[in-house]
Amino acid sequence: MIIAEAGVNHNGEIPLALRLIDVAAEAGADAVKFQTFKAERIVSAQAPKADYQKKTTDAAESQVDMIRRLELSKETHYQIVERCRQRGIRFMSTPFDLPSVDFLASLGMDVFKVPSGEITNLPLLRRVGKAYASSASSERRVILSTGMSTLGEVEAALDILANAGAPSDAVTLLHCTTEYPAPMEEVNLLAMRTMGAAFPGVKVGFSDHTIGVEAATAAVALGAEVIEKHFTLDRELPGPDHKASLTPDELFGMICAVRNIERAMGDGVKKPSPSEIKNRDIVRKCIVAATRIRRGDFFTEENLTVKRPGDGISPMRWDDILGNVSDRDYEPDEAIGAAVWRAI
Repeated sequence: MIIAEAGVNHNGEIPLALRLIDVAAEAGADAVKFQTFKAERIVSAQAPKADYQKKTTDAAESQVDMIRRLELSKETHYQIVERCRQRGIRFMSTPFDLPSVDFLASLGMDVFKVPSGEITNLPLLRRVGKAYASSASSERRVILSTGMSTLGEVEAALDILANAGAPSDAVTLLHCTTEYPAPMEEVNLLAMRTMGAAFPGVKVGFSDHTIGVEAATAAVALGAEVIEKHFTLDRELPGPDHKASLTPDELFGMICAVRNIERAMGDGVKKPSPSEIKNRDIVRKCIVAATRIRRGDFFTEENLTVKRPGDGISPMRWDDILGNVSDRDYEPDEAIGAAVWRAI
């Protein structure tokens, strides 16, 4: 599942939000995800901005004022849901407060995303677990981002979700490095495997905050079942997340790369592929005469050799044939027949 993370890159503008949906659908994403919140419910007046937010927005502006500009109204949500329906892409949004969980559930959203910053928010985790349990959808799921967390914190969050009605096998854990952009040396993709081993039955994925698409495609090769990536219409737009987001062309390229990696993973069984079968005899070799061989001659290392094509006796039977007697004449390069030699 590829989630194109629009997040707050709509800058609070409806036309921009709708265009982001169009781009995600055209790029081939499975879902486009926004963020649902009321600023006063999630940020105190004294809350400072993160360093990356100070660099990408007005440093003198408070975090609550910045967040307030990025809110989506209920009416806007309805428009977004309808546009997603029209474009055939799954609507998702991350709730950051309890009323937002309930509101998103009322919209019919059945994949609930818990962001990294809320992994220690017991009330919100409990409400998400209940929303999952109340959903009648056969595709309902909880996706839990684990940025900034320890394995113990992940375990505690899973327990809260399970006790509220979302069992572990309904949860996908997203490994994440919560920095924008995330330094490549701090990505630690192998932590996905650690979580998969620690929590059997729980699916794992990757929420990618790095520049570029290498980390996301590598995560798929390591077994990620969900990829989440921020995208924007233009990295030069004002706002906290645009700089660390993919452009539309880059989003399309990432999705193509991920789909290719999916196809390349295969089933793990070591066997010739259908396209290899037709090449096997052409590139393999068989035992042929190196010189003219007369009936009654012994087969030796001097009068035998191995050459293409491989439509005769396999060179793996070399030792079986050496020292035996030819039953007929052979010209150089002629394949040794399977029934025209006799053992001594």
